[in-house]
Amino acid sequence: MEHKSLEDKNLFNMPIGKNEDVEFSESLADDDDKEAQRRAFEADAREERE
Repeated sequence: MEHKSLEDKNLFNMPIGKNEDVEFSESLADDDDKEAQRRAFEADAREERE
């Protein structure tokens, strides 16, 4: 069946986010938060090189 939901159709039309307005508190961050921040920074750096 080729019927796709509205969400599926719009998935690739979503803006690519960078510098989203997200508050990050180093004092409240756990190891998972810090890992996510590190990976996001690395992904942004890769994207800028491409």
